[in-house]
Amino acid sequence: MAITPGPDNIYVLITSISDGVKYGLATVFGLISGCIIHTTLVALGVSAIIKNNENLFLALKIFGASYLVFMAYNVYKSSSNINLTTDVKVEKSMYQLFKRGFIMNVLNPKVSIFFLAFFPSFLFSEELSTLLQFFILGFIFMAVSLIVFSLLALLSGQIATYIKENKNMGRFLKWLQIIVFVGIAIFIFFS
Repeated sequence: MAITPGPDNIYVLITSISDGVKYGLATVFGLISGCIIHTTLVALGVSAIIKNNENLFLALKIFGASYLVFMAYNVYKSSSNINLTTDVKVEKSMYQLFKRGFIMNVLNPKVSIFFLAFFPSFLFSEELSTLLQFFILGFIFMAVSLIVFSLLALLSGQIATYIKENKNMGRFLKWLQIIVFVGIAIFIFFS
């Protein structure tokens, strides 16, 4: 999920291209830090409720799968054009970009909804508490996202050049995202 193109990926790429790699990395750390808030909210709220409620777990699976299909539909309806230009270059500090990434992530309800829809299907132990499993899954997601977003920032120049030179890249990335969303929805529903 972290590698599929989305607002966070594009924002990291554009920030890195326009302001430089270290500023892109500041944005990355802000986005990842925001995931700590979402992980905590989902873990504390959901783990207590679904621990012994199979009907709720089934409802969450159906909701999660439906939400991912809805996201795939929205991607399908969207344009496949990727615009990597920035109109205005404003001087920002690394702290400002960190804070912007953090706030952008924390105020995005889709992240919590995604965690809520996605994590219950990946609970992996009968012995470990559900709360601990949610935090483990959250930190795995953050680690993977940190790697992917950091690579985007570090390779921003090469990625931007490749996307600009390959006109069909937007269409390819659009369909890749649709396939990933639908594939995960199927996995969630049947797991």
